[in-house]
Amino acid sequence: MGGTEHDAGHGTGHGAGHGTEHLTVRREGATLVLTLNRPEAKNALSLPMLVGLYDGWVAADEDDSIRSVVLTGAGGTFCAGMDLKALAGKGMEGEQYRDRLKADPDLHWKAMLRHHRPRKPVIAAVEGYCVAGGTEILQGTDIRVAAETATFGLSEVRRALFPIGGSTVRLQRQIPRTHALEMLLTGRHYSAAEALSIGLIGSVVPAGTALGRALEIAEQVNACGPLAVEAVKASVYETAEMTETDGLKSELERGWPIFATEDSKEGPKAFAEKRPAVYRRA
Repeated sequence: MGGTEHDAGHGTGHGAGHGTEHLTVRREGATLVLTLNRPEAKNALSLPMLVGLYDGWVAADEDDSIRSVVLTGAGGTFCAGMDLKALAGKGMEGEQYRDRLKADPDLHWKAMLRHHRPRKPVIAAVEGYCVAGGTEILQGTDIRVAAETATFGLSEVRRALFPIGGSTVRLQRQIPRTHALEMLLTGRHYSAAEALSIGLIGSVVPAGTALGRALEIAEQVNACGPLAVEAVKASVYETAEMTETDGLKSELERGWPIFATEDSKEGPKAFAEKRPAVYRRA
């Protein structure tokens, strides 16, 4: 099952993102690392995993000392999707979390980033299988690093199922439609090289190094002005479906207030003084 790490420490509410038996949480500086931790089932989604994920996103949103989130999987696998045995009526682990689902029937969709977009940049570090629900969660992340041995795909149609985690909407907006339809309608698996070539992921690294590379990218994000980073991310998503005219208007509304912050003065000052900037979210 794997133990739970309790060193997230700074968050508030919803268990402060302390993890569950299937989701571990730890801090790496200003980065919150969420690890899908059910390797014996290729990190197939479970109720404890979904509850832990949701709490992790909330903790990252509420804790200003967290500047980025890295999502990865334990045991050399990212996520093999929904637990098909549970779907077939074999019982779902984590009955003790059932009250959380009753209190918020949308919790699983928020956990999978279908109905929730974290304020902070989310970087996926993929090793091994990232298929079905794994590829669906991937589409909710912002930056994606994969090992050369990683495998992607939306295999739902092969089981006469529907990829209802958002893929029929999001995938065609993230990669060319012909590639999206081929992935969705064949259910076949894609290598990391092929996923890179169609734009599903941003970089491929040697096996076993995806998390290290994701943490390097997170450090680069963390060194930037946090208010600027969050505003830029918000603007990208807000304007995605707007006309260019409306998008440019929206960008000004998001962007101009950043120039009135203390951080926006600190950045150029630190550059002129040849020292690292100290940003205070002010």
